Amino acid sequence: QVQLAESGGGSVQAGESLRLSCVASGSWFWRLCMGWFRQAPGKEREGVATINRGVGSTYYADSVKGRFTISQDSAKSTLFLQMNNLQPEDTAMYYCAADASGCGRLRTDFPYRGQGTQVTVSS
Repeated sequence: QVQLAESGGGSVQAGESLRLSCVASGSWFWRLCMGWFRQAPGKEREGVATINRGVGSTYYADSVKGRFTISQDSAKSTLFLQMNNLQPEDTAMYYCAADASGCGRLRTDFPYRGQGTQVTVSS
């Protein structure tokens, strides 16, 4: 079992930044692969970033490359998503998610996810 709790969402103007955090607990095995995905009203889920917590390799959606950075703290208990130069199209509910494998790609089909944190960007 894995427990995930996101925080850090909010309402910002275009061009501003937010840092999302995800506190993770439970089986480290099931948290080897973690990531962020988002879903806007009326749209499909979109993988944003994925990290292999063992080797640190990362993957990003083309739409966020160069603006978003996924990282973890040294204790590997907290996952972050630094989001810079936010745009209105980034408005969505952002979810932290985890799995035991499948880190080598963007994905939305994680077996574990948090409740989500809302990000709203106005122009």
